[in-house]
Amino acid sequence: MGISRFVLLVFTISMLASPALSDLVLSKVDRRVSFHLLSSIFISLPLMDLFMMIMGVRFSDLFTASSSPLSCFSNLISWVDRNASIAVSLPSLQTVPFMLTSFRVVLQIYLTSHIVRISSTLEVENAGPETVSKVLLAFPDLQAQNLAYLMASPHEAKAKVKVSVVSFPIDVVKPEDMPPGVTFYSVSLPQGLTVGASFTFDVLAVFTHALRPMPEQIGQADIQLVLYQDSAYYLSPYVVKVQSLSLKLPDSRIESYTTLESTKVQGSEIKYGPYENLPAFSSSPITVHFENNLPFAIAQELVREIEISHWGNVLVTEHYKLIHGGAQSKGEFSRLEPQARENVQGPSAVRYLVAHLPPRAHSVYYRDAIGNISTSHLRGDSKKTELLIEPRYPMFGGWRTAFTIGYGLPLQDCLYESEGRRFLNITFSSPMIELVIDTLIVKVVLPEGSSDISVAAPFFMKQWQETKISHLDIVGRAVVVLEKTNLVPEHNQYFQVYYKFNRLSMLREPLMLISGIFFFFVACIVYMHADTSISKFSASYLAKQQWEEVRVAIQQVHNIICRCLATHDKLEASLRDLSRTGEVQTCKAARKSTDGLLKELSKELKPLMTFLQSSPSAVQVLSKVEELVAKERELLEKLMAKHSTAVEAYEKKSGARDIENRIALQQQKITALRQEVDDLLEFIDEI
Repeated sequence: MGISRFVLLVFTISMLASPALSDLVLSKVDRRVSFHLLSSIFISLPLMDLFMMIMGVRFSDLFTASSSPLSCFSNLISWVDRNASIAVSLPSLQTVPFMLTSFRVVLQIYLTSHIVRISSTLEVENAGPETVSKVLLAFPDLQAQNLAYLMASPHEAKAKVKVSVVSFPIDVVKPEDMPPGVTFYSVSLPQGLTVGASFTFDVLAVFTHALRPMPEQIGQADIQLVLYQDSAYYLSPYVVKVQSLSLKLPDSRIESYTTLESTKVQGSEIKYGPYENLPAFSSSPITVHFENNLPFAIAQELVREIEISHWGNVLVTEHYKLIHGGAQSKGEFSRLEPQARENVQGPSAVRYLVAHLPPRAHSVYYRDAIGNISTSHLRGDSKKTELLIEPRYPMFGGWRTAFTIGYGLPLQDCLYESEGRRFLNITFSSPMIELVIDTLIVKVVLPEGSSDISVAAPFFMKQWQETKISHLDIVGRAVVVLEKTNLVPEHNQYFQVYYKFNRLSMLREPLMLISGIFFFFVACIVYMHADTSISKFSASYLAKQQWEEVRVAIQQVHNIICRCLATHDKLEASLRDLSRTGEVQTCKAARKSTDGLLKELSKELKPLMTFLQSSPSAVQVLSKVEELVAKERELLEKLMAKHSTAVEAYEKKSGARDIENRIALQQQKITALRQEVDDLLEFIDEI
């Protein structure tokens, strides 16, 4: 080993002394490798022994005693060229298990919707001297910003892209001496990978907002084109022995794509590779411009409220604020154009959404701020209940809408009991198919009196507790609030909310209802049997009684005056009969009977007027009553004078015109007085 160090030292000195020689070597390897090679020589020569042991080569194989200096140099250059990619990982010796090798990588990128899913099958091999229990995954920072879901699971020979029940723990890590602009995740293997052993597992990464509309604005009848950018090489901190890439598009209509070595297009699928012996952190940018008319439905905010009732029902209410995240719509919207031409329907518009509800969902409704929306269809079977909803208008790029759906679930399908605690087991996210959710807030409303509350979820989320006051509540119901951003359908997994609840608390609300009804009827009985009148000796009661007596007396006066006026009418009728028949005796007899009636009415009126004049409560209305009586008497006098004049003229056999002239003035006064009497009667009647 001493000879090898000496030869390497001589080579290093010669490389530093000759610029041409140093440029030739540095063209084969990364300059960081050269730096660490020199560091290993001058600072820590034993590290070079470890490095050569990892490389699996001896210096005696490169530099032999019989070899010429030129051949030794050629051997070193070829060796560096073969192992340059492994040497790049040398700076991370202490933080990354660089002895791993990505033996085989199969990448499948699904671009069939606005959610990008990257499924990769990784076969790693431990080529180092120690057991390895973790594997690093690398993503560019720009891509990691849109990473919504990441899962690693055991590989199955015929597995499809789906969420596996068993997954490996994944943590975000920041290894030292790594290239900038890369985010790393550490996957914990189920068991340590021994030296020389290999392990195959699947990784599913789901990205949102990864497709960019190109052009960004389209017309109502235009197709939607999107742009996707990635790398044809799998980004890995390890050497990749063999790698292949497949991009699956929604349609075979492809505008353009990056062409590299070993590129094939088969229908709606673009294949790159296979590529062999790729160094760590290899990258080859690719761009695909293709047609994607699937609706880009994005829920900017979704608030789910799950209310538990131990009386047999779980009520789920979901409030959506939806936006079409595809290419923006330009120009004016026309309903006439799609109706006139069936082929112009807005290919990328959101015309309906489909939600897969639990199989026994009931009482389903769909409404917005205006009211109920009838354009929905519900059908179900033993496995699921499918709800198809249509917005009030087709949604084009950039358009927004807000609506609410709700349904009930049987309690036995969601609520269970274990070790003295109850727990709710229900899905976390939206039941909508292919819906991206920017912000999701889940509120679980527990029954009043719940305690010892905890949440078990398959992924990290913000959580806190609130209190909600509802009907028949005393202290309010505990509300567990969960919040998470950037969600995809893969997040629609089951989570559990554990709590303790006393069975006797279920009787609280029925007892409150029974007690309330009981006390209501008791109050009614007491009210009906109790004397709630005011005391008969109080001033207000006496004043009320006096006013009531005054009111009765005024009503009697009113009736008497009305009867007097009716008598006046009879007297007027006798005069009309006289002018028609000329029978004077009949007219005199009518007056005689009228005088008798008026005398009787005058007798009845006298005590009433005396009472009103003596009552303090009648002071405000006494003047009007006295004026009414006076006007009636004056009217009676004028009427009697008219009657006497007419009878006397008929006895003298005067002419009709002479009689009319004699009573004309009297008739005018009678008419005026009668109007005044009627006005006073109306005023008193209001009293």
